[in-house]
Amino acid sequence: MMTNNNLNIRDNLKEAYSDVYTAEALSALASMAHFNSDIKAVMASRIQRRTERQQAKKRISFLEPDSLIPRTQIKVQDAREGKFEGAAIPQDLQRQWIQGTGPAAKPNAPVESSIRNVAYALLSGADGWMFDGEDALGQTQTMSLDNQRNLKLAISKDPLFLKVAGQVATEMNRWAQGFFGRDIVKDWEEQLNFTTKIFRARGLHLDDRHIRDADGNALAASIVDLTLYVVNNHAALQKAGSSIVLYLPKIQTAEEAAVWNAMMDALEEHISLAKGTIKVYVLVEQLEATYQLMEIRAALGKHFVGYNTGRWDYINSVADAMAWDQSFINPDIEAIGMTYGYMRNYEDRVRRAVNTPDLTGNFALWQGGMEPNIPVGSEEGVSASMKKALAGAEREQGEGASGKWVAHWKMVHIIRPVWEKVDEANQLGRKFPPLNYSQQAADGLIQLEPAPTTIRGARNLISVALQYGNAFGQGMQAAALKPADFFGNDDVLYLMEDMATGEIRVSILWEWIHKGAELTEDDPETGTKAGDTFSRPLFEKLLEEEYQKLLNARDKDVYDSSKTTTLPISKEIVEVYTLSEIKLPWFIDLLNINLNNQDLDVAKQRIRQYKDAFEKDGTRITENLDFMLPEK
Repeated sequence: MMTNNNLNIRDNLKEAYSDVYTAEALSALASMAHFNSDIKAVMASRIQRRTERQQAKKRISFLEPDSLIPRTQIKVQDAREGKFEGAAIPQDLQRQWIQGTGPAAKPNAPVESSIRNVAYALLSGADGWMFDGEDALGQTQTMSLDNQRNLKLAISKDPLFLKVAGQVATEMNRWAQGFFGRDIVKDWEEQLNFTTKIFRARGLHLDDRHIRDADGNALAASIVDLTLYVVNNHAALQKAGSSIVLYLPKIQTAEEAAVWNAMMDALEEHISLAKGTIKVYVLVEQLEATYQLMEIRAALGKHFVGYNTGRWDYINSVADAMAWDQSFINPDIEAIGMTYGYMRNYEDRVRRAVNTPDLTGNFALWQGGMEPNIPVGSEEGVSASMKKALAGAEREQGEGASGKWVAHWKMVHIIRPVWEKVDEANQLGRKFPPLNYSQQAADGLIQLEPAPTTIRGARNLISVALQYGNAFGQGMQAAALKPADFFGNDDVLYLMEDMATGEIRVSILWEWIHKGAELTEDDPETGTKAGDTFSRPLFEKLLEEEYQKLLNARDKDVYDSSKTTTLPISKEIVEVYTLSEIKLPWFIDLLNINLNNQDLDVAKQRIRQYKDAFEKDGTRITENLDFMLPEK
């Protein structure tokens, strides 16, 4: 273990990743480490608010207009009226019709293989690529550091990366000739300059697995990700005329945004960048954030460039915030699209927020949701799925989004023409009614609508939750999945799933079990009828059946090696989470404490330890249990 001022880095990682843990990076990390206590404080406050709401059976509400945004001197009403200094949109973010998303590394792969992820991304033709350090990046072994290394090699155009990029371009064109009848990469060296590089740091709720501070506390992953990415890449990005851009996930309040703002200000000062150089999109993934959109914009000030709307994490946050309300029960996940009740109102609120000008008249960007479809399957299946994907993109463009995400490079040239045809760089300043803060607006953000609640839906939730937990344990936080009943059916395509999709599936199952969801259809297979209650015994029966399907699946769909290692642990986690009387805050917590563990007995002990700690006083165990400092 290496000690560097106020940091403790595990094992020999300082030497093994000296290109990532450079002297400059370590100096910056040491200077940023004091923010660890601020992050722990706002995370404790987050859990306290959650607990108080559930105990008092209280909904989330808007902030008092005359109050100050915590950790700032900005009045809430001023934020709402745009009386704050924001940012003009940099040139390389003016047009972001399609952004791709995915990690820059693969599990258990040498650099030359792992870095192919970056080559595919930067040759895809996407206007921007959000390299994920959070939901889609596996955290087994040293993947977070592999991710940083690969990005540094690519951004600096290291010869190894250029060699791989040339090979990947040939492979991409081979696929494109078969699918489109044409090449999609004309000049691969020039193409590498087209896509804006964007990095998604881990959220404030996660701890780094490799670094502890001077007191032995796990260093917040957000500090590590922000610092390593910016310090290692700012010079190369600026030399190329590129912006330094981050996506900030899982922000719930303007106070949390203010912590991020303070960290970015401090890092800019440490490495002599002008204040506001680092630009950020904020993923609106949390219900509470939707009540504070202008306040979050104001708290991030010169750093903020836009919001992104998405589906999965947001649904999970709504379910979590309403866990106390026995009448609030989500339907089948397939029914909750962006035009469903509370989702429609959430999206509308975001587009109004970005098109409210700040003091100097700056508007912000709205990047639409993520398209999870992949054009791999039968001709009929691909055709149907691509029509659905295009319809979704056309709807978002019509509603005012300046672009959207795709989860696979093959989707870029399928979806991008939706914005290309309109040929407007963005929709900044498009007129929408101003935000209001009425009770009606608050109610709309939790609006349910009639939709099916079925056994088929339950099987899908269970099957994908089990598979996702298994993939996570294997180091693949982004995985192409579909319910087991559709294995071998090429008309039903695999969807790219990440941590958020796992979270929402167990969250909805928890609702159905603990609130007694009423089934809306008969199911001859189980003998259940419309009007029957989704009970604990019914869940346990379905869980066992879906688990057996995975055990019997081909290696192509479920790795044989996982069936006696990570899959049983995934089942245990899904079962404990969904049956726990007190709803646990994050599915990822239970997965994280079992990373690199394949022993079911050890997993059971760790899960029990987490559950006991949270039920006792709201403590989340978020540290790496395999990296503990010796007691002094």
